[in-house]
Amino acid sequence: MSPDPAYPAPRLADLAVSERPQERLEKHGPGALSDAELLAMLLRSGQKGQSVLSMSRQLITEAGSLAGLLRWREADYRRIRGIGRIKALQLITVMEIARRVLSTGEPNPVLNRPELIHAHFLPQCTGLAVEKFWVLCLNRKNRLIRQVELTSGTATSSLAHPREVFREAVHHGATAVVCVHNHPSGDPAPSAADVQVTRQLREAARALDIELLDHVIIGQAPTDPLGRGYYSFRESGVI
Repeated sequence: MSPDPAYPAPRLADLAVSERPQERLEKHGPGALSDAELLAMLLRSGQKGQSVLSMSRQLITEAGSLAGLLRWREADYRRIRGIGRIKALQLITVMEIARRVLSTGEPNPVLNRPELIHAHFLPQCTGLAVEKFWVLCLNRKNRLIRQVELTSGTATSSLAHPREVFREAVHHGATAVVCVHNHPSGDPAPSAADVQVTRQLREAARALDIELLDHVIIGQAPTDPLGRGYYSFRESGVI
């Protein structure tokens, strides 16, 4: 529904000076703003009968927290009155930028233990609604040379083919690889297809004399029966 021109949506400029996030931002810096005020700076305007700050608070309440918005898709945002397609896409874009910034850590970390791999990937996997598969190419000291996303959105035994995994390893001169994929459900317990793929990867690694250091499934600790948030095929004895 289009806004009624007789009742324009309340904008940031319509708020009392003491309540305007922009003025507070300029005077005190971004750290002085609340989560709702920061979000209001992105939204810029509310809707008839609802200020932009009120809409921001509603978004955060619905998502459970500001971080909860990382998991939202376009349809989730558009459930909120006053948020149309363009504004929803803008918010999705900002949240994706935030996710990528969070995932930027040490450029060449050592990734030789499942807990380190989990910590490296958790920011990248938080909120992902699709299953992705990555190969990590490592040097002799198990430091990351290159991280490659092989597939996205496929949750079958063809999630990754050993040929593609080890093509990347050879191309980047890796002496070892770690394979990683996420479970959007949050439960990292492996499926039968996950086990099958891992066994195929193990045999291909032996044939090529490139070490398969691990295959780690990334989940979320609150939905993991073991409370860890990840599953390691090396720890389980499959590799």
